[in-house]
Amino acid sequence: MKRDRISDGVYVFTSGLYAEVTATVIFTDEGAVLVDTLPFPQETRQIREFVNQRHMPVAYVVNSHSHADHIYGTYLFPESVVVAHYQCRRLMERYAETALHQAKEQTPQLADVQIRYPELLFNDAMTLRIGGKTVELNYSPGHSRDVITVHVVEDRLMIASDTVMPVPYIVGGDLDDLVLSLQAIKNKSLENLVQGHGEVLLRGEIEETLDANIGYLRTVDRLVRERIARGVPRTGILDITIEECGLSRIPLGGLVQKLHHANLLTLYDAYRSGIKTRRAAASQ
Repeated sequence: MKRDRISDGVYVFTSGLYAEVTATVIFTDEGAVLVDTLPFPQETRQIREFVNQRHMPVAYVVNSHSHADHIYGTYLFPESVVVAHYQCRRLMERYAETALHQAKEQTPQLADVQIRYPELLFNDAMTLRIGGKTVELNYSPGHSRDVITVHVVEDRLMIASDTVMPVPYIVGGDLDDLVLSLQAIKNKSLENLVQGHGEVLLRGEIEETLDANIGYLRTVDRLVRERIARGVPRTGILDITIEECGLSRIPLGGLVQKLHHANLLTLYDAYRSGIKTRRAAASQ
């Protein structure tokens, strides 16, 4: 696991065990705020120990969304208030226990994990004011329908969760919503942006990365529709390369290539089934 200090009292932890998923600790005068956890308990325990060395409680754990790689360490903070979008709670109630049971059968390292449900819920936005920090939570759908971003105003820091990744991922989400969410982040004046997976983005990298992700989504959408119009079969859709859509296959140890293929198949199936509807956001 890697630890990076990105501003005064703000640390980002990047998993060395699973897909470079990130968790962020924000220290304040009145306690810490932890945004997401890491999926394997041994790494989240290291985060807990790091905070304990400061003799400071974790006042809040923010679940950015309900996906397992972000929530499985929440149970290690039983005294903290867990915050999330109300859709996150609903999705966890529907899927989390079954998914964890299946994961434990395949991954012994998860044997101790328990589902801890968020209790402080919101719809569009919420602001936490703690120890001189203003922490804005905003709904940011697209990757999934329950994602939120976390804006630490004083630090000009955006913890974007899986709204921003080395390749956008829309399986279980919505392409048009994700374009709108990325555009919303572009309107912020930021010094740093924490992706849900991968490297922290610095000020000079943020706009370029957001534009590249929006461009990827629009391009992959257009190319899938063009191939459907030509009668290309489902397996043939995979000849659309990630580079053709403006991104690299190198990040996350090559995992982005699998994510890209999953995006292609998801869009193909949605258009062929008639589920997918176009909105203006991604058609430009």
